[in-house]
Amino acid sequence: MNLINFLLILSNTCILVIGQFLWKYGMMKTSFSLDSFSIIKLLFSPFIFSGLVMYGAATILWLFILSRVPLSVAYPVQSIAYVLAVFGAYFVFHEPLSPAKIIGVILIILGVSLIGISPNTQ
Repeated sequence: MNLINFLLILSNTCILVIGQFLWKYGMMKTSFSLDSFSIIKLLFSPFIFSGLVMYGAATILWLFILSRVPLSVAYPVQSIAYVLAVFGAYFVFHEPLSPAKIIGVILIILGVSLIGISPNTQ
């Protein structure tokens, strides 16, 4: 995989993680129940709506990525989102960072690295 494709996937991943963080922050600022009014109110929350916009942008970028990169490469590389989410949640939302999470992140990085360096058969 070339550098441009990797950067496109990384950009897509960052957009997705930012969207998740916006949703998390939005949910921390509101109460939620499963009635029609609450759902409509929630969708128009600035943070939730911004997260939806980010996901829309990420989807458009993802379609472009899929036209250039094999899915068997692009999708595992996108798992870098787990790494960004674990450390981002620790720093932004002060969620606990356990040894098990750190080991999991290391395993994800190793797995993505193996996929990244594997020969491309196309």
